[in-house]
Amino acid sequence: MTYEAPVAQIEFILNHVVPFSEVRRTGLFAEATEETSSAILSEAGKMASQVLAPLNRNGDHTPARLENGKVRSSEGFADGFRAIAEGGWIGIAADPEYGGMGLPQALNMAVAEMTAGANLALQLNPLLTQGQIEALEHHASDALKALYLPKLISGEWSGTMNLTEPGAGSDVGALTSKAERNGDGTYSVSGQKIFITWGDSDVTSNVCHLVLARLPDGGKGTKGISLFMVPKLIPDESGNPGVANSLKVVSLEEKLGIHGSPTCVMSYEGATGWLVGEEHGGMAAMFTMMNCARLGVGVQGVGVAEAALQQAVAYATERNQMGPIIQHPDVRRMLATSRAEIFAARAICLACATAIDLETATGDADSAARAAFLTPIAKAYGTDVGCRVADTGVQVHGGMGYVEETGAAQYLRDVRITPIYEGTNGIQAMDLVGRKLADGGEAAMRLLDEILDDAKAAQAGHPDLANHVWQAAETLREATQAMLERSLPERFAGAVPYLHAFARVLGAHFHLRAAKAGGAQHVALAQVFVARVLPRFSADLVEAQAGLDDLTALSDAAMAGDFAA
Repeated sequence: MTYEAPVAQIEFILNHVVPFSEVRRTGLFAEATEETSSAILSEAGKMASQVLAPLNRNGDHTPARLENGKVRSSEGFADGFRAIAEGGWIGIAADPEYGGMGLPQALNMAVAEMTAGANLALQLNPLLTQGQIEALEHHASDALKALYLPKLISGEWSGTMNLTEPGAGSDVGALTSKAERNGDGTYSVSGQKIFITWGDSDVTSNVCHLVLARLPDGGKGTKGISLFMVPKLIPDESGNPGVANSLKVVSLEEKLGIHGSPTCVMSYEGATGWLVGEEHGGMAAMFTMMNCARLGVGVQGVGVAEAALQQAVAYATERNQMGPIIQHPDVRRMLATSRAEIFAARAICLACATAIDLETATGDADSAARAAFLTPIAKAYGTDVGCRVADTGVQVHGGMGYVEETGAAQYLRDVRITPIYEGTNGIQAMDLVGRKLADGGEAAMRLLDEILDDAKAAQAGHPDLANHVWQAAETLREATQAMLERSLPERFAGAVPYLHAFARVLGAHFHLRAAKAGGAQHVALAQVFVARVLPRFSADLVEAQAGLDDLTALSDAAMAGDFAA
């Protein structure tokens, strides 16, 4: 099966479903016209389909490997990365002052979806580099920007994020990595980091690590952590890679999937680093990188879901069991529901990116709140859909889906990491009901008001769809108000189903918009979502409001199967 980048589907959402036209009307992004956007997406789609997708199986069959302390990439990955870099795709949203295109994040995320769908293991490299670029743009000194940004944007160098340690995963404040001032403006960084994506490679001439560490006078917890730029090779006076820094790759993890992406255990042994941002203010800079990556990971889920569904549809069309199995009602249910969920997840991700663009271009506070609110939903729902659709793809293939020959299983193995990294989906949900409702629910209610208004306006042309969406949004409004009245632990107990409910209502909202703007097939797809996916939000809200008592009543011993106590 050959992956075909879904350019037309993405363009339809940008032009008719999310407010990307408002982005185009801003002075900052006036060049992102419909014609220009179409040309960009078309070229990126060709690269994804023709260059990156054919390398996807290579990454699975010939994983990245560690030889004599150096990582060797999967067959063809160096050429694939050069195609990404030479096309300018790493710097599509980066500052033109340093060689970027300065285009909207919505286009960047659209390109990211296509490249992830084509080859997730390889796409992880530019995703992390883009996050580093954004962190440096917002927090680094002018000298660091001038040295690193042009190299990162051009793809000469790549970037990583070093946050996790053996004893400090989600609890970042527990990290033990240390930094010492050298007295010359540099720092000596020591410690071990794990799960470092593309921590070393032979596809770029240098690897630039953003490393969290604590200075001697840094207090406990996250407030005492600083962020440092620690390059693999220390730049010389001309800005070229020079002497090796005091760091190394200890080992590569053996993983369920994304075999072509080297996941490194890194050791820093008094490595030379430069401060990014303020001392003890590292988390602010790191969160800039993580927020960019979280939306990007949601997009990864959508991309892999698209690729998995394309293969499943092709197989179902060709496979005959009393006729092509695509005609069997249950297979048709699986495929149609998957297509409806992909549309919803893609629209949510692009709506989030559009809100980021409007905030960037106008400084509008409502857009900033909208972007912040949508980010955890986009990350969690996009990756959950990725897993569901990839799993469904295996099921559609039947026994052949369980056989590695078809490649259906690779999509499931690859995408399974996405609900875990860059903040687990449980953490995303807790962020949604915690920090994102800390405004008293204002951002949530503004979004629900928009959904309700759209549903009212659509009642004349699509009464059945509109009424379902309106009722769901009104019910979600009531559930949100109830969530605001609960204690934080009670909110956390229902956070994941609440996020699911919000995502499904949002998905129905965007499907309704598509039905209004598109043709008969958009209406048919909306009907699938509203009839088969949206109703699940009611069960989600029942669980979201169940509280904490039943969970605490069950002992740890009983969880393990001992009911005697």
